[in-house]
Amino acid sequence: MKCKKSCLITTATLLGLLLAQQANAAIALDRTRVVVNGGADSVSMTVSNQNKNLPYLAQGWIEDAQNNKITSPMTVLPPVQRIEAGAKSQVKIQTSPAVSGLPQDRESLFYFNLREIPPRSKTPNTLQIALQTRIKLFYRPAAIALDKTQAATGDWVEKVTLQRQGDKYIVNNPTPYFFTVVEGRASVKGTPVHLTPMMVNPKGSAELQASANELGNAPVISYINDYGGRPKLQFTCAGSTCQGKLVKS
Repeated sequence: MKCKKSCLITTATLLGLLLAQQANAAIALDRTRVVVNGGADSVSMTVSNQNKNLPYLAQGWIEDAQNNKITSPMTVLPPVQRIEAGAKSQVKIQTSPAVSGLPQDRESLFYFNLREIPPRSKTPNTLQIALQTRIKLFYRPAAIALDKTQAATGDWVEKVTLQRQGDKYIVNNPTPYFFTVVEGRASVKGTPVHLTPMMVNPKGSAELQASANELGNAPVISYINDYGGRPKLQFTCAGSTCQGKLVKS
């Protein structure tokens, strides 16, 4: 019993340290997703050290959709850099000629990872944790480029439809862009229903993880745009098929 209590106290202490460290992550990115447009040699992002007292190392790399670390057709420069306390720096995603081998009629999905590495503690028996940020990275071919307005609230999303099947809606995405659903309501100002966020592939379909009965016959779903915003689509259903319209803010 004594050992069990001791183990529980140790575990609770470690969890407390972990949560405290997570609440005070030092290295921060200036965005929640990044789009690399076809024809661009690189995309730069701002990285900041939120810690006002200590320098940190920032290590970046890219993974493909299967979570494999890659260095082509895109790579991170510099792969590791030191950022002084309270300072900002730039990290660059560099493309290579190999991007021409990616599909040119739709987006391709990758992940950008950024890990913070704290300086070695001078205090003995100190637990240090390297926290990591992981965001979606989309390669968007020049043939399907969007301007700033279209990237924020482009009417391309109005091509997305819902198909009701029993107590579920199927999201049909005929567009060349990834479509990420994060919220669902029965009306524009209604209370959000229980919904598991999901991403639908370009020219693909997937079952919406929410009750169709709760969403009703005029469902409203929120999706994430290029800037991390959450525009709303309100659907009008005729039979089992529903057409969406952007909700003007």
